[in-house]
Amino acid sequence: MESCNVAVVVGTISSEPRERQLRSGGVVTNLEVTTEVDGTRVSVPVVVHDRRVTVAAGAAVVVTGHVARRFFRAGGVTQSRTELVADRVVRAGRRRDVDRVISAVVDRLAA
Repeated sequence: MESCNVAVVVGTISSEPRERQLRSGGVVTNLEVTTEVDGTRVSVPVVVHDRRVTVAAGAAVVVTGHVARRFFRAGGVTQSRTELVADRVVRAGRRRDVDRVISAVVDRLAA
């Protein structure tokens, strides 16, 4: 089996999305999605590149994408952050959109 990096997170946006402009001209939006694993609340950092995010804190969402570890310098020290790089962020209540993004994930895994 070939390697595959696919992530699906279902949860709630726990804080307002933060948008920032990159030096390259691109836009990155950071989200925190809170979900539950074995009865424990878990916060998942999500990053969306060059797309407008129309969800707000408190919204139930389904996020699909891949997991990546990003390295950066802060205070003269190299640090890292593991985050879900989103392909899609859809409201959990929009059943047709959720079905479409989950089908795309299944198709990707089957390929």
